[in-house]
Amino acid sequence: MSRRRAHIAMAGIPAVSHVLPSLEVIRELVARGHRVTYANDPVVAARIEATGAEFVPYGSVLPVADNNWPDDPIAVMTLFLDEAVQALAQLRAFYDRDPADLYLYDIGAYAARALAESQRRPLMQLSATFVAWEGYEQDVAARLWTLPGADAYRARFTRWLGACGASTTDMDAFCGRPADTLALIPRAMQPHADATDTGTVTFVGPCFDGRGGEQSWTRPAGADKVLLVSLGSAYTDRPDFYRRCIAAFGDLPGWHVVLQIGRHTDRAELGAIPSTVEVHSWVPQFAILEQADAFVTHAGMGGSAEGLYTGVPMIAVPQGADQFMNADRLVELGVARRIDTADATAETLRDALTALVADPETARRSAELRAEARAEGGTRRAADLVEELLG
Repeated sequence: MSRRRAHIAMAGIPAVSHVLPSLEVIRELVARGHRVTYANDPVVAARIEATGAEFVPYGSVLPVADNNWPDDPIAVMTLFLDEAVQALAQLRAFYDRDPADLYLYDIGAYAARALAESQRRPLMQLSATFVAWEGYEQDVAARLWTLPGADAYRARFTRWLGACGASTTDMDAFCGRPADTLALIPRAMQPHADATDTGTVTFVGPCFDGRGGEQSWTRPAGADKVLLVSLGSAYTDRPDFYRRCIAAFGDLPGWHVVLQIGRHTDRAELGAIPSTVEVHSWVPQFAILEQADAFVTHAGMGGSAEGLYTGVPMIAVPQGADQFMNADRLVELGVARRIDTADATAETLRDALTALVADPETARRSAELRAEARAEGGTRRAADLVEELLG
């Protein structure tokens, strides 16, 4: 048990890739005797309630259901501002009557930071992706402010901060590096890690502890090697790519393939499926990776982190967002091959897998980074740091 029982609030967004990384931290805080409330859209209620947290519903306007995100960065940022503006009133309806002792919030949940600051309560960001480093504003953010619509976006954000009760009214400071951040990723995946302020950011690594009890997968008898193919939760409408994977890996001697196709692809679109390939709309990815020999991934941060944590060599086929940067980082770390979707033929995929699993240096680096990721502390260290902030 912790020093005292507290009310800890978590606020997130309904993207699965943003929800899953924090769930074990929430479960651990509940197990330590805290009352934990978690505000999010009802579409992810079941995942949250399974941790023992009290679900606080709010309606999200983010296009996570159909993954219909605009290509323009300013338009994407505007969606998150729209989310913050409408979500804050919904959060206030609950938390003004029942304030938390500490607010945890996802990197995309601006409304939670505004709420905590208006109530003068401590807050901590839980980041499911990489965080800003010293020089980030010059390296990355400055380029955004030259894009069409950026000035209007900044002006609107500043007006909202002035009206919502937040104590931080400068937009750059509000969206920049918070005073306390838990990065739920391996430090190895952080760009410019040496330039990241460790006084405000702690890399606790992936928080997977406990999920093994809820996820299970049995390696088939006779499967000498196991390959998992998954493009995550958002970029799954890729029947042509799945067909190429079946052609590449379905008849490889000794290999058993687990293929996750998501909810947007019909199994019938894949054609004939060999007995060595099992196809599912959703799989217990972490449980499979603990037994896998290779992983074809879209290089989302969650999948990349799980691959490093389990020490599984990867073929990175990035689809969008930060995945291209993540794929390059995995290659740089020596644990992956990158193949862009247009180049992912059955032949190139098969050749990449053959080379990957035969390379002793890849195996050595995968084992080394696996040990580093597990040494970062994970769930228990994250919960300890949350309790330290409670005081």
